[in-house]
Amino acid sequence: MKVEFWGVRGSIPSPLTPEQIKSKIQAVVQRISVKDLKSQDSRQNFIDNLPSWLNGTVGGNTSCVTVTNKNDTCFILDAGSGIRLLGKKLASKKQNVYHIFFSHFHWDHIQGLPFFDPFFNPKSEIHFYSPKDGLKDFLEQQADSPYFPVKMKNMNQENMYFHKIEENQSFIIDGTKITCKKMWHPDDSYSYCFEEDDKKVIYATDVELQQKHIDENHIKEFFCNSDLLILDSQYTAPEAIQKENWGHSSYSYAVDFSISCNIKQLYFFHHEPMYDDKKLNTILQNARMYADYANSQSLKIYLAEEGKSILI
Repeated sequence: MKVEFWGVRGSIPSPLTPEQIKSKIQAVVQRISVKDLKSQDSRQNFIDNLPSWLNGTVGGNTSCVTVTNKNDTCFILDAGSGIRLLGKKLASKKQNVYHIFFSHFHWDHIQGLPFFDPFFNPKSEIHFYSPKDGLKDFLEQQADSPYFPVKMKNMNQENMYFHKIEENQSFIIDGTKITCKKMWHPDDSYSYCFEEDDKKVIYATDVELQQKHIDENHIKEFFCNSDLLILDSQYTAPEAIQKENWGHSSYSYAVDFSISCNIKQLYFFHHEPMYDDKKLNTILQNARMYADYANSQSLKIYLAEEGKSILI
């Protein structure tokens, strides 16, 4: 399976500000030396060896991830603002069948949907999936006046299919086994598990990992032994205490949970919109040190970044 990130922020899109760009430039200038400017190779080497928070950005779009199986079937997870660029890439492909899964219907997970180019292609066949009742109504309301100028009935609706799925009841699409599990989040949120050829990928955004919910709902059974876990890690520990019941987790508890579930790769996701790239890089380094302190030899920790792809 191939996992790609198109939007990784939580709550609201957060593009780089002019001040943040200027700060990055200043940090780069402070690092450069005369020898770095001698040739094209030296300049490229200097750029390649910059810290990751200077050499790029995690991105500012809200939640959208794709999982593509070995048959090139693409599963789209949430429709935050990141789905806009995804739609432009998919529109150039011959594949015209799309499967879109919703964790929940808070604004940052649906706001990009009206800008998804395949909506306007009469050859597109689009399947929507959610365990929540009212899926079709929720999406139509979003694209209704006065909230949006183009109604869903003008978006190729005759080739749209709405599927209500059941928690804990697995089903198969083109050889991939899919299961969902309800998490604790205001208005509920559902995590999705994708399994193919003994590989297991889980998408778990907008999750508050409270111990009572984990114990009561057999959460660990769903997560255990995943090859890759994309997990809401929006807060630091003090923020998670201050914002209890807001429906998000701290990165330190995400590490604890992943170690206890024997996760192989953990990707921090749903990044706090107020955190810049340097802050997120600091969180990543702290999380890796914390995992080392917990004597975890197998867990690998990364930041979800727009444009990053992983083969499992």
